[in-house]
Amino acid sequence: MVPRYARPEMTALWEPEAKYRIWFEIEAHATEKLGELGVVPPSAAKALWDWWATDPKIDVEAIDAIEAVTKHDVIAFLTWVAENVGDEARFMHQGMTSSDVLDTTLAVQLARSADILLADLDGLLEAIKRRAEEHKYTPTIGRSHGIHAEPVTFGLKLAQAFAEFDRCKTRLVAARAEIATCAISGAVGTFANIDPQVEEHVADKLGLTVEPVSTQVIPRDRHAMFFSTLAVIAGSIERLAVEVRHLQRTEVLEAEEYFSPGQKGSSAMPHKRNPILTENLTGQARMIRAYALPALENVALWHERDISHSSVERFIGPDACITLDFALARLTGVVDKLLVYPERMQANMDRMGGLIHSQRVLLALTQNGVSREDAYRLVQRNAMKVWESDGQLTLLDLLKRDEEVTAALGVEQLEEKFDLEYHFKHVDTIFARVFG
Repeated sequence: MVPRYARPEMTALWEPEAKYRIWFEIEAHATEKLGELGVVPPSAAKALWDWWATDPKIDVEAIDAIEAVTKHDVIAFLTWVAENVGDEARFMHQGMTSSDVLDTTLAVQLARSADILLADLDGLLEAIKRRAEEHKYTPTIGRSHGIHAEPVTFGLKLAQAFAEFDRCKTRLVAARAEIATCAISGAVGTFANIDPQVEEHVADKLGLTVEPVSTQVIPRDRHAMFFSTLAVIAGSIERLAVEVRHLQRTEVLEAEEYFSPGQKGSSAMPHKRNPILTENLTGQARMIRAYALPALENVALWHERDISHSSVERFIGPDACITLDFALARLTGVVDKLLVYPERMQANMDRMGGLIHSQRVLLALTQNGVSREDAYRLVQRNAMKVWESDGQLTLLDLLKRDEEVTAALGVEQLEEKFDLEYHFKHVDTIFARVFG
């Protein structure tokens, strides 16, 4: 985790103190149920919760010192708790294995991280929707292959982004449900030394569901789906970020990131206003996507378990969640303050001399008796003259002077095909599909 790209609430979920607090809750809830089942004295859980009620400081350094000797993190933690609670602590961890604690804790952390990410997505969706409504009918050029195609509106560009991030939210809701499982099933997952009721109790207390069948670990296909979902969200972040970066290029300049008072764009060139936020988002998206591959490779563990997944998850768990949280918040800020230039959008459309209306002329010719091949040839030969003139000529003027064209279409018919508003007649329909 890089502090530069981290926010406090998400970071706090992955701090050692937070992890150890979840460990304690798992152990205490399990001991509580074991007491109800008569496996251990009820006083054991009471001693644990009485100590916990004092809000003890989690001494990470002391636990680390014990681990330096034991070479086992869970044993080190249990030893430290026992030193503070006393004799009753010996009943902790009855019939459990380390993975019961580690995997259930990871499930809690990922589920809580997902809750933050879902709130982030809600904030982003709200910002996109607001700006989409603002620019619902702001004309701009649609591009395919980076080349002018036909008119769209800037609101439609943002509506597309809204729909994409809304799908991301749906996927994350499903991924959260899939990851939020609890395993308290003991060595190799058979419940040989612990009652399944303990697992059910811990799951209920922590807001999880029980893992239907674990080995000694929760199956890693769940984690693979979770991190793959984060990777898809990152891909959507980059898609919108790249759009902004393209629109901010000097030759385009239809929109740009907000440039705050006192901000500097370059150490050498005082005139620069660079798309640093969206470029940064592209880089973060690459990292988040990179975490999906090791999560997928973690699925194939040996037999009932090995720990080849463990070191991987110590990296990707906090890093992917913290980075995506930051990226979503940053993108929300970009959208919220995005500077939009409708006049430049119109100027960029106009500089093509009406080429953006070529399809309407093509279709009109075919509807007036000209074969599609001939219609394409007639429109293209005039369009290429406009293209090569860099917009000094206009397509409408050339078509009016083309006798083969005017033999099929009158002047009024031709002029009607150059109506910009024609392209926006279904904007309301699309907005209704997306927003409502």
